[in-house]
Amino acid sequence: MKLYTKEELIKTIREIINDGWYKSVKKTIDKRNDGAVGNTLESLLGIKENNLPLPNAREWELKGQRKHSTSLLTLKHIEPSPTGAKIVSSVLLPLYGWKHKEAGKKYPETEMSFRSTTSTTAYTNRGFKVVVDSNKRKFIFVFDASSADTSNPEISTWVNTVEERVGLGSINPEPFWAFDDLKYKIGSKIMNCFYVIADTKIEDKHEYFKYEKLLILSGFTFEKFLNCAENGYLYVDFDARTGHNHGTKFRLRQDKLPSLYEQVNVIE
Repeated sequence: MKLYTKEELIKTIREIINDGWYKSVKKTIDKRNDGAVGNTLESLLGIKENNLPLPNAREWELKGQRKHSTSLLTLKHIEPSPTGAKIVSSVLLPLYGWKHKEAGKKYPETEMSFRSTTSTTAYTNRGFKVVVDSNKRKFIFVFDASSADTSNPEISTWVNTVEERVGLGSINPEPFWAFDDLKYKIGSKIMNCFYVIADTKIEDKHEYFKYEKLLILSGFTFEKFLNCAENGYLYVDFDARTGHNHGTKFRLRQDKLPSLYEQVNVIE
């Protein structure tokens, strides 16, 4: 595989931007794939997924988005601490989970679900929130039954089952992510980023991309990451069922990714 200099890679991406429409390498109509913009660009560059052809590739991440997308951008999969407690599978699913919508159909009758896209500024309708505690230097996942939307009969019933299973106090042990761990794990993943934005169209039941803009983002800072969290742009996304934990993700509103960086250079 050829190694590009940073300038050569930018030149190649600029040529792709100028060359029109490209067929997605993913089946993005029957089943949406939110990595398809980046995956297709990687294919055009002749590289493997997340394997940028730069001498210092470990310092760079490639991400992409659809021009009008409102979906969240995954920054990094990070399970909550204490990791030895296996919080998701041993605490959240059995004690705070609810019956999976496919239980008794696709999955066994006993299949439970714990899916929660959780904000740092507001409680979910089930009473979960991520608290940014600067004194403890932690992101803490909390449950407050009084914040659950019990006007919804399904949620009211679920709160009653939580009370029977574990009570309505704080989650024990307390799920958290330490600032220092996040600073290292997220910072090392996206310290610098090539971020492409593409227009989309559908032809013959397949998606096509037209790359319109490249943002060269450099100098990730944890302070800017905290600012995004405090402004409500950051979410922690749990996606687990009894048979499989799809992983806990830190996710960001796509239009806010440049807010994490000291330098933003736009190429169109």
